[in-house]
Amino acid sequence: MDLASVYYLGVTLLLFAVFAVIVARTCSGKRREKGEAPKHRMMEED
Repeated sequence: MDLASVYYLGVTLLLFAVFAVIVARTCSGKRREKGEAPKHRMMEED
């Protein structure tokens, strides 16, 4: 393998990893919104 191809492969894998982390955080955030209210909101008195 040429050094340039190894570099491009590494950069591509790094970008893919960043994209995967962003998608995972977004999905877990949406899952939290659908679930129960956070405890600090349940403890508040109106």
